Amino acid sequence: MATATEPLLVLAPANPGIVRLVGDTPGPDDAETLIRTLYAEHGRSLLAYATRLTGDRAAAEDVVQETLVRAWKHAGDLTTGRGSVRGWLLTVARNIVTDRARARAVRPAEVADVVDRPPVQSDHSESVVNTMVVMDALDKVSPEHRDVLVQLYYRGRSVAEAAKELGVPPGTVKSRSYYALRALRAVMAGTEAEVSR
Repeated sequence: MATATEPLLVLAPANPGIVRLVGDTPGPDDAETLIRTLYAEHGRSLLAYATRLTGDRAAAEDVVQETLVRAWKHAGDLTTGRGSVRGWLLTVARNIVTDRARARAVRPAEVADVVDRPPVQSDHSESVVNTMVVMDALDKVSPEHRDVLVQLYYRGRSVAEAAKELGVPPGTVKSRSYYALRALRAVMAGTEAEVSR
């Protein structure tokens, strides 16, 4: 256990065999060396602690990274020799996890879809009106065109099935459906021009 006169953190620079105290050579390299040393000495225990707190390895890695960034920003607090460095790091990590949990709690909860109730249906009057308009328009096209449209669109049959039902070749069904749709559009647009094919 370190006494009040002993330094708590001794860094080993890139040159082995040379031991120096944090803050001996102030500058940007000093902070980088501090972070590298902190990660080397405390990284594993910090990651294990953060993983226990979050229950998620990826989130724990983010917490460790943020903790080291805060250590870099507050390098002066770590180099004064007051308190335990590991204690400081663990406290910062716990605070980060707590802050993230509070931020999630403040955010409104996402509501899942309710399965037991059907979705609200819109007013079906528009659908009724559309059906009446299409039925009226179908009455104004030729019977051949109407039969093809009924087979293909209302009964959901394929071209081959409609051809078999109507007793005509599939090519005729395709041709009639093309001209039937044109005639239906013309009737619905208000132009009563009959398409004769």
